[in-house]
Amino acid sequence: MMERKKTKACADQRLISGHEVPMLALVVVLIGVFLPLEMAMPFDMAQELAVQIKYDEDFARGKMLPLAAAAYSDNPQLCLTNLGKSLELKRLTSVICDITIIDKCTAFSAVSNDDKAIILSFRGTDRNTQLVVESDETMHKNHTPWVAGGVVSKYFNDGFMRIWKYGLKDDLAALQSQHAGYELWVEITTKITLPEDDCKSFLLQITGHSLGGAMASLAASYIAHNKLFPASKIKLVTFGQPRTGDKDYAAVVDKEVPYAFRITHAHDEVPHLPLENMEGYYHHKTEAFYNKGMGAGAHYYVCYDMGESTFCSDGNLLDTSTKDHLHYFEKDVSDYGIKGCK
Repeated sequence: MMERKKTKACADQRLISGHEVPMLALVVVLIGVFLPLEMAMPFDMAQELAVQIKYDEDFARGKMLPLAAAAYSDNPQLCLTNLGKSLELKRLTSVICDITIIDKCTAFSAVSNDDKAIILSFRGTDRNTQLVVESDETMHKNHTPWVAGGVVSKYFNDGFMRIWKYGLKDDLAALQSQHAGYELWVEITTKITLPEDDCKSFLLQITGHSLGGAMASLAASYIAHNKLFPASKIKLVTFGQPRTGDKDYAAVVDKEVPYAFRITHAHDEVPHLPLENMEGYYHHKTEAFYNKGMGAGAHYYVCYDMGESTFCSDGNLLDTSTKDHLHYFEKDVSDYGIKGCK
């Protein structure tokens, strides 16, 4: 029987609510040991293993969820203004995603002067036709080799690459010149970096919901693999992210993006898609699973160092819900963003 606990820490130690379940992946980890699949470890050992990178619910709830929601708006600045005076939109970029010539992949770039962070947020699936095409191409068509290793969904890869090419490249160059010393977003064709000393004090924050979560995962992997920014300053937080690539891709993300959290809500169906190991798909770490509600003080599990675990959402494969996918932290994500995050 696993004991659920509520522990508190402040400032850099972060607020942790619920029970944290560390799982060691089937690769050599830093402490050089292996544990059987799904073996639970004592809570104090979990804290020791994850001492450097902890799930920060305040950060996820108060900052990253609103930023993910803002991507659903055609004017993300409305959300940014309501979130803080120092948040400034650079540009919203939309590109044709697939053969329908209607469905679009969308992202925006922004800057937070208070946080000394450059932000990239990807919009999730927002049309039924897009969901159909996305599902078909992800589950039934060839994978695409990924630059950092492994293979990923062709649909996710193509959407991400098009957004980089048709807008974000120019945006990031402009942000570099306008905000000297801030970390720089990656561009597709040319590697541009700031002096190493300038990068160390600033953050790169990447977020997304649903389809947007998959593309955010690719963005973080691309940036880290190409060493465009210090890996310690990249923060990836996704909501309701589908499986994006195979086990090799998951291993690359686990290795190169230390601060990566996939937040899942109870019966959300999308994190189960495509089915585990169908066409080789497998989640990267780290999952923060809210098995019931997502209100303030809600219990959650954090499954460290294991992309797939029955202690988290894999333990709930049969009873799934579209409603839970649309709602995170008690917000209808797209509606919340469209209404300006009010």
